[in-house]
Amino acid sequence: MTKKSKKKGSDSTIARNKKARHEYFIEDNYEAGVSLEGWEVKSLRAGRISLVESYVTLKNGEAFLFGAHITPLPTASTHIHPDPLRTRRLLLHRRELDRLIGMVERKGYTLVPLAAYWKKSRVKLDIGLGKGKKLHDKRETDKDRDWQRDKQRIMRARG
Repeated sequence: MTKKSKKKGSDSTIARNKKARHEYFIEDNYEAGVSLEGWEVKSLRAGRISLVESYVTLKNGEAFLFGAHITPLPTASTHIHPDPLRTRRLLLHRRELDRLIGMVERKGYTLVPLAAYWKKSRVKLDIGLGKGKKLHDKRETDKDRDWQRDKQRIMRARG
């Protein structure tokens, strides 16, 4: 008998929204399931998703993902007409939804998708609750990041 060996250290991340941490102060993270169609799952296995221009909206007590672009595979079936920018429902617990609705109704809070990844053969979306950064905040963040990089170079040169 042969045992199935799992790859250790394999990255389950499908896509990241690198722009989100630059544009927003992320205060809290939530994990949400995503309601997908079959062709979308196949495309995600191939890594064909972009979260750059996407956002999360709360309507009627439910969360929806807008603007996430899932490119259909060229081998998709001929009897379906895939919509790459389809609105997708997010699956969250009622308590989480109630808390998010309360926070988003406050001034300045928004929900931003940070990453899409696999968890036990299911697609999950990491959602960040954050406030928008002003231009001077972005400059300060860049300055701090550059200083940390320079500090690491100095420490390596001494050691």
